Amino acid sequence: MVLISVRFSFSQSFSVPVEEAFRWSIDYDPDDFPLMGWEGTRKVRKLSEDAFILEDARKTDKGVVEKTRLVRVNPERRSFSNTHIAGPTIHSQYWYEFFPEGSGGSRLEFTGLILYPSEKDLSSEQVSEIAAEEREGDARVWKSLAKAMESDYAKAKKGAAPRA
Repeated sequence: MVLISVRFSFSQSFSVPVEEAFRWSIDYDPDDFPLMGWEGTRKVRKLSEDAFILEDARKTDKGVVEKTRLVRVNPERRSFSNTHIAGPTIHSQYWYEFFPEGSGGSRLEFTGLILYPSEKDLSSEQVSEIAAEEREGDARVWKSLAKAMESDYAKAKKGAAPRA
């Protein structure tokens, strides 16, 4: 078994101010999966103000995939990291950094650093295919999250209670 480094990145814009987008993104909840378009369960354990453990079990076409993640938050940089500490891609890391953009909106810069287990070395073309598939999947999740975030923000502006 070899571990293949797979790197990818993308940006996601929000029509939500940067502080609100960042705060919403680190408000972990057992009901997060439907917002991502997924089916499964999430347990959230807050270790400190800037550290969480997420225990996820997600239904996929290949069965249930379990992952445990350590999330570390850096509020000064409006960023957080997500490191897999158990699961099929252990030690993989994901970086999220939020920036102000335009007329009160914001932007997420996402970087994925996956350690992909493989029975053999892969060609650069194969690694590129994996990176493209991962980028597409994670970008799709963040498009779903953007809709939920923007809906919650609009409700909060109107005085309605946002998602808990």
